[in-house]
Amino acid sequence: MKPRLLIAACALSCAALAQDGAPLFSSRPAGSSVAAPFRVITLPNINPNQLELVADEGRTVLRVTSAASASSVGIPLTAPAQNRTQLAWQWKVSRTIDSADMTQKAGDDFAARVYVFFDVPLDALPFVARTKIRLARLFFKADVPTAALCYVWDNRQPVGTARFSPYTDRVRMIVMQSGAANAGKWVSETRDVAADFRQAFGGEPAAITGVAVASDTDQTRETVTAWFGDVVLKP
Repeated sequence: MKPRLLIAACALSCAALAQDGAPLFSSRPAGSSVAAPFRVITLPNINPNQLELVADEGRTVLRVTSAASASSVGIPLTAPAQNRTQLAWQWKVSRTIDSADMTQKAGDDFAARVYVFFDVPLDALPFVARTKIRLARLFFKADVPTAALCYVWDNRQPVGTARFSPYTDRVRMIVMQSGAANAGKWVSETRDVAADFRQAFGGEPAAITGVAVASDTDQTRETVTAWFGDVVLKP
């Protein structure tokens, strides 16, 4: 995800998060609008995705159609996430993005992503990282998080591949699914985000400030559809 889209997503936490009464996609009737408390996040000069709440296998899910576009749907966390470090979700994609390449900025597109954002104290970061985040917060007038894990459905890298974003070493990408073998199928995922944070950034994880779901194809100009079920953060 490009830096400005990541910042917007971080600031607004693009997911339906099961925590302390936060609403879920499955709690809404299919066909209803993607409205408050969900937030539709679009960006200047980038075509938005088509976002819909639809019925799929007896429940309501979020369907994201990305055609040379990028946008997301989000809600902020309503309470701190202490002692809740296991993230579980379900997702499905129509296909993978043929020309994507997670090692290159020009190929930084994914059929589906799930982000977890952390509030690492600025004082704990190197000077350059602190400066960039302060500038981003000033420009976007939002509390941009200081670290993120990004779980992705990639097209070529082996499952388990972990590397920093080609844009920033404050985002650690982890490949959960790779290739089209599971395209068209619902896949369930579970991650220990505390363990992933330690491996990516060292030390104990900071407070979780948000979770995001996204799909983007604005770099590769391809078309893909992704579906997201409820995202659950639990002990």
